Amino acid sequence: MKLPPAPPPDAVKFCEFVTASPTPFHAVSNLTKRLLSAGFKPVSERRPDSTSFAPGSKLFYTRNQSSLVAFTLPSKPTPNTAISFAVGHLDSPCLKVRPVSKRSKSGYLQVSVELYGGGIWHSWFDRDLSLAGRVIVASPSSANSSEPTYVSKLVKIDRPILRIPTLAIHLDRTMNESFKFNKETEFQPILGLVADTLNNTAPGADRSRAGTPQPFRSGSATPAEKEDSDDVARMEERHHPLLLAVLADELGCSIGDIQDFELSLYDTQPSTVGGLSNELIFSPRIDNLMTSFSSIEGICDAAAGTNASSEDTIRCVILFDNEEVGSVSHHGAESNLLPSFVERIASLPDYAKIGYHQILANSFLVSADMGHALNPNFESRYETNLAPKLNGGVVIKTNANQRYTSNAQTTFLLRRVAKKAGVPVQEFEIRNDSTCGSTVGPHLSTHVRTVDIGLAQLSMHSIRETAGSADVKHYIQFFKTYFDVIGPFDRDLQID
Repeated sequence: MKLPPAPPPDAVKFCEFVTASPTPFHAVSNLTKRLLSAGFKPVSERRPDSTSFAPGSKLFYTRNQSSLVAFTLPSKPTPNTAISFAVGHLDSPCLKVRPVSKRSKSGYLQVSVELYGGGIWHSWFDRDLSLAGRVIVASPSSANSSEPTYVSKLVKIDRPILRIPTLAIHLDRTMNESFKFNKETEFQPILGLVADTLNNTAPGADRSRAGTPQPFRSGSATPAEKEDSDDVARMEERHHPLLLAVLADELGCSIGDIQDFELSLYDTQPSTVGGLSNELIFSPRIDNLMTSFSSIEGICDAAAGTNASSEDTIRCVILFDNEEVGSVSHHGAESNLLPSFVERIASLPDYAKIGYHQILANSFLVSADMGHALNPNFESRYETNLAPKLNGGVVIKTNANQRYTSNAQTTFLLRRVAKKAGVPVQEFEIRNDSTCGSTVGPHLSTHVRTVDIGLAQLSMHSIRETAGSADVKHYIQFFKTYFDVIGPFDRDLQID
């Protein structure tokens, strides 16, 4: 029997990245490790140090732990110096734990959740779910201070602890005809059974270390001890004590050290390459970790091959949070993240004479997200000549109503880059009788010329999505070439 070809190495690497990145916080953490390995150095947006922005530098910074800016500076700017942007987003539709999540019903422990984004929510039923996110934790006081310091720690519980069960077909014979459910009352995950968790502890968790409060009796505890006990009691009023114990065990702290958290549910099934010939990827969060992964790989590859003395273009990847809910946040595409980056560059001595407005006028932005592949079971939902295919290369996304920002000028340049990269190009436009999604592109095109692109995928916004394994290499090669050639290609085109 003939064995299938080996999975493409870039696709395997992408799957490993997705499995390790169940939240935007984890994705940023893993991408910064990749940047560090490529020689990029971290800088702080909150504590700027202009001496770090030396000619030829490779730098990055984060905002809110959930958005990322990575960039390279040329050795010597010229009047033509501009910024080559590649932007995307790190968030995906998911379920988020509520600030008060403690819920019990009919003998079950449940965790109250809120829907984030526009997910295909029925795909979350009967999945092996767990929790990941960030936790604000109190650290021990330093020798010079009696007050604790506070840090944000990432947590990823690597075992299934939650499930949202469907109703048995015997109790609803119409389920296969129309699966509808109430998103508030019939979509809350089960954490365990009340009877089995009474007087129980999390596996491996020391309840004394986990901080279970003891009743306070006057004269039996100091004020500080009473305050700590009260803090734990307040947390256990909001969240199940056993859930807090699991978090404390994962973080190596006590429940009393946990101050607050942002946790999301995720499917514990790993991302994988599949299909008869390993031509597919089955994975959560392809939208839009595919862009996040590929654009960072592209800028790292481009920076590794740079002849700094001949470069005059600034390369920049910006990955935003909150795109799935409109981008209106301090770390979304509607924030000042992009303009403030340009302002910082324009304030540097070598760039001040060029100026903020000229830099932006000469710059170019690729808004990269995922696109809709032709689904063979629903062919009628696609415009016949504008239905991309898996492993068919980069998709140019167009919409006359500006849900996507591509126009003749920007798509012409995109096609030149793709041809130089040896990457095939496809086209996508929605039918007139269908609705259209959007991207970060429309938010950012008010500042800079923009084209919207993506890769083709199936089941967008499902808990498990599908993409082409060969397209990962296409995407990385496109971004690398884009960062290498967009400057001179843009100067070849005379518009204004």
